[in-house]
Amino acid sequence: MTERETGEDPREAESAGSAERAPGEAPHLDESIRRIRAAATETFSSGLDSGRALRKLVSADFALSRSALGRGLAWAAVAVVFGASAWLLTMGAAIALLQSWGLSWLSSISIATLISLVVTCIAAWRVSVFFDYAGMHATRRQLSRLGLFSEAGHDDEDDDAPASKPTAPGSTAGGPAA
Repeated sequence: MTERETGEDPREAESAGSAERAPGEAPHLDESIRRIRAAATETFSSGLDSGRALRKLVSADFALSRSALGRGLAWAAVAVVFGASAWLLTMGAAIALLQSWGLSWLSSISIATLISLVVTCIAAWRVSVFFDYAGMHATRRQLSRLGLFSEAGHDDEDDDAPASKPTAPGSTAGGPAA
């Protein structure tokens, strides 16, 4: 019998699909362990990559949310300024101009009001658009795919209920027959 050095295993040189092994023959124990270890390492690495990607997504979503919130507040300020001061600033000039054209007080004031309301509505629409961007939709979608967040708001108690119960004709699924 020849003596070999520690760490030398003649089977280490064999590949996973060794041609020397007969078809249907079980692989050696150490080969199976190497395969399991490689699969576990690959799974762990994939999990880490997914975690990093989710962290980047959350970070980017928070940055978008912060930016959208700032812009939304800026447009809210525009809406407040135009909603309040447009009426006060344009009323005098517009009413004087419309009065010089021969319009009545009522029609002059109505036209000034319409202009202010149009600008206020445009600013309010922009505020709603930017506040919608602050909803973190991409993060919530990914968390719901992972089963960590449900937008439907299901309770955990509902998940433990039996799958189906036979019901009598004319009765509701969860209540007694009428």
